Amino acid sequence: MKVGGATLYLGDCLEILPTLGKVDAVVTDPPYGMNWNTDSRRFSGGKTPETRGRGKDWPAVQGDDKPFDPLPWLDYEIVILFGANHYAQRLPVGTTLVWIKRDKFGTFLSDAEIIWMKGGHGVYCFRDFSMNGRGANFPNYHPTLKPVSVMEWCVSKSKAPADAIILDPFMGSGTTGVACANLGRKFIGIEIEPKYFDIACERIEAAYAQGRLFT
Repeated sequence: MKVGGATLYLGDCLEILPTLGKVDAVVTDPPYGMNWNTDSRRFSGGKTPETRGRGKDWPAVQGDDKPFDPLPWLDYEIVILFGANHYAQRLPVGTTLVWIKRDKFGTFLSDAEIIWMKGGHGVYCFRDFSMNGRGANFPNYHPTLKPVSVMEWCVSKSKAPADAIILDPFMGSGTTGVACANLGRKFIGIEIEPKYFDIACERIEAAYAQGRLFT
């Protein structure tokens, strides 16, 4: 499916991968292999009325019940993979990106998320607290949804050329695609779940139609 500057596929990324043409960079939030309990109703939602009672019993993330193998993606010149601490033993030395997502440390779940980038050896941080409690202003598209600003930061940190094609083989609800649209980038997205694929198509189409371009 063509949407603006994006090409979107519904299906298994490992089956679709051989059919793809040119891909310059991979930026993705894959299933980590942690068998994550996606029933967020088990959390209270905090003390404030706008964050309480927003939990949802999501379907399990496909592929999260077995170890994630990063090998199919490591041959690309530019690679950014979320959740690197869950499969670090299968990654070569590279740059570490850290999304700091809590304004107070040690209070609830993780304070940050670890992201691996191919090449280099530095550590770089980005603050975005918008997911705290998943308040009223944070949409419920997907159980492992990331803020658009975080994905924009990752795409920018990749230093992929302006004409590069960015691939997200685990597209989910399309946040990487929205980030690419906002940054004026070309995008290929693959998602195996029809429900999330439809959401991704709507979000990415709206983002390309809006035409917001950062310099």
